[in-house]
Amino acid sequence: MEFKNKVAIVTGAGQGIGFEICKSLANKGARVLLNDINLPLAERAAQEINDHNEGSCLSIAGDSGSLATINKLVETAIENFGRLDIVVANAGITLFGDFLNYREESFYEVMRVNLGGSFFLAQTAARQMKSQPAGGTILFTSSVTGHQAHKNLAAYGMSKAALEMLAKNLVIELSPYQINVNAIAPGATLTERTLQDPEYNKIWSGITPLGRPASAKDIADTALFLVSDSAKHITGQTIIVDGGWTSVSPPPD
Repeated sequence: MEFKNKVAIVTGAGQGIGFEICKSLANKGARVLLNDINLPLAERAAQEINDHNEGSCLSIAGDSGSLATINKLVETAIENFGRLDIVVANAGITLFGDFLNYREESFYEVMRVNLGGSFFLAQTAARQMKSQPAGGTILFTSSVTGHQAHKNLAAYGMSKAALEMLAKNLVIELSPYQINVNAIAPGATLTERTLQDPEYNKIWSGITPLGRPASAKDIADTALFLVSDSAKHITGQTIIVDGGWTSVSPPPD
C-alpha cells in the first residue's frame, strides 16, 4: 500500500496507459481522480477500478485542454480528500499529417491539448501543492517522438519535446515548494488504440531491440516509480521506456 491515502489526478485515463496508471495507483491504496473526455468510458473505467482495488476512484469527464475541466479536477480533489499529492498529465492527441500540408487547425488543437492542458494542469495543481508541507509530484507523458523523428508527426513530436523542456524548467519554479516534476517517454505500446492495427505488434516486435513493444503496465510501472516517495529526489528528468528503440531507431514500415 505504497500510495495509501495519497490523492492523484490522471488525465486521459479512460483506457490505455492512463487507465493502467490509475489502476496501479488504486491497487496501492491511492484515491484517484480519473479524467477522460469520453463520459461513458471514464465511468466504466472508474467502476472497473473500484470493483477490483483497495483504493478509490472517481471519474470526472471533460476536455483536459480546458481550464474549466482542470479547475474542476483540482477542486474535486480538495473537496473530497483535502489534498493533492500526485498529478499525471497523460492526456494527449495525435493528428497525423505531412508537414507541407498540415492544417492550422490541427496544429493548434495538438498544442492546445498536449501542451496547454499539461501546462495549466501543472500550474493549477502546483498552486495547491505549494500550500502543503509535503509538496507533491507532477508527471508529464512525453513520447519517443520527442527524441526521434517520425514521418507525419512533426507537430505531435514538437509538443512532446516541449513537455520535457517544461519538466526541466519547472525545477527552477517548483523545487522550493518540495514539488518534483518529471516526464516519461513511452515508445511503441500495446493499447486499445494501437491494437486496431493488426500489424502493429508484429512490426514493432521486429524493430524493438528487446523483441516486443511495451505493455501499458510497462509504462505504468515506470510512472508509479516517478510519482512515488522513492523518486522524490529526482526532478527535471525524462525516462524513455521503449525497449531500446531510440538507441537504434529503425523506422516502422
